[in-house]
Amino acid sequence: MSDAPVGSSSKDELDAVLPHVFPELHRLAASLLWRERSSHTLQPTALVSEVYLRLVGQRTLNFNNRAQVLGVAAQMMRRILCTHEEARRAEKRGGDFTIVCLDDAPEPRSSNKLPFDLVDETLHKLAKVNERQAKVAELRIFGGLTVEEVGEFLSVSAATVSRDWFSAKLWLTRELSRGVHTR
Repeated sequence: MSDAPVGSSSKDELDAVLPHVFPELHRLAASLLWRERSSHTLQPTALVSEVYLRLVGQRTLNFNNRAQVLGVAAQMMRRILCTHEEARRAEKRGGDFTIVCLDDAPEPRSSNKLPFDLVDETLHKLAKVNERQAKVAELRIFGGLTVEEVGEFLSVSAATVSRDWFSAKLWLTRELSRGVHTR
């Protein structure tokens, strides 16, 4: 992939790369949506399509490798799910939107489900304390990226990612347990 920004001149470049990462994006979307409430109206292909439309609309993104495409896509999927949940809550006031959090396993365990909005809010708080740890957590939780892929995306070593992930999990676990008990 070149360093050309994604925009009208590099849409063809994104179109050329997408078939190579589409299965991974679809798997990521399916994983995120599998973790959600069973009545979720988004489907994996629709989520990937929305990400594609947003990527095409960007003018300043540079994709040098697969991890960067997946990392940006994971961040976009999180934003899309946040927006979708906010709209749903505005209509229904309340709900059961959940994600699986802080688990390295590729398949989530139902006992680890937490309200999406609580996890999102807690990640925003972590970003104020340590922005890189928040990015690592976001890419691991929402993106399903490996430690190596996160390191490649953030241009840091795998050892740094591992330390940040360990610290972020501790911080998030503490903060989320407080949030769950106060709801």
